[in-house]
Amino acid sequence: MSSSSSPASLLDMDLRPGAPPVLRAEATCDAPSWAAEHRDALRAVVAEHGCVLVRGLGLRDAAGTGAVFSELATGLMTEKEAFAPRRTYSDGVYSSTKWPPNQPMCMHHELSYTLEFPGLMLFACISAPTDGGATAVADSPAVLDALPTELVQRFEREGWLLTRNYNDEIGASFAEAFGTEDRGAVESYCRANAIEFEWQPDGALRTRQRRSAVVRHPGTGRRCWFNQIAFLNEWTLAPEVHEYLVDVYGAEGLPFNTRFGDGDPIGEEVVQLLNSVYESNTAREPWQTGDLMLVDNIRTAHSREPFEGPREVLVAMADGVRLADCSPTVEVTAG
Repeated sequence: MSSSSSPASLLDMDLRPGAPPVLRAEATCDAPSWAAEHRDALRAVVAEHGCVLVRGLGLRDAAGTGAVFSELATGLMTEKEAFAPRRTYSDGVYSSTKWPPNQPMCMHHELSYTLEFPGLMLFACISAPTDGGATAVADSPAVLDALPTELVQRFEREGWLLTRNYNDEIGASFAEAFGTEDRGAVESYCRANAIEFEWQPDGALRTRQRRSAVVRHPGTGRRCWFNQIAFLNEWTLAPEVHEYLVDVYGAEGLPFNTRFGDGDPIGEEVVQLLNSVYESNTAREPWQTGDLMLVDNIRTAHSREPFEGPREVLVAMADGVRLADCSPTVEVTAG
């Protein structure tokens, strides 16, 4: 197919180094209709570049945004195993994660620790912050290529281990994460999703799950660094936050932490290396109110940068993909 006849080429797109592709939509009073008309072209851009930011749709509220999300997605997902609370606006339409504005949310792939995760992430900026707060992106095959071979090989052999301690004080409670307060239902979910669980004497829940750190993109077959190893590791926390949490909960009681798949701790220097490789492959574009962003969740990691002022970004997880369809390097057996 020649480029002139591809759907992506019909759009007015701005490609700049260090920024995601930015597509300027003609101002429209009917964003859902525009989204429906340009769905195939937008998805072609995402397939080619891994993401796209659409400017000019004038998204201002949850209802209109949800309608746009629904036009662009094959199906919106209900979040399970959340690590921090969100507000639910409507089925499949959420607020961004509640996370301190002055703390970055480092690069990660959404729900990469689950057995079914979104293939597509949708973001819409209803209110842009006065400063900072970009949803930055990084190409995961490029990140994988830039990482030391021996480190990648170890993660391919062993996978990565996520440990979580659910309580009612920090992060998502188990009821928020699993959508129920019924312990039996939580246990059934864990067994079905290859999660080890242990109830603590105070009623808190501790879980462990081992997952692949490298997967193949189901559409292209490309190897992707796909995980939350750095983001959910204790050394990514601000030093004062880390010190406080260890003081209160103990080293084994942190709300979340990551390890090598064999259970060995991941050293601070490894986490710093991962985050520096992400940073050198990061593209960013400050949000403007009304912007829309589509991100291939397997090929492209995303982050949230620190910000000042009110920031409202709506999120949808869409087009579920099963880990089993992504050539995992670590066998996962669900109960």
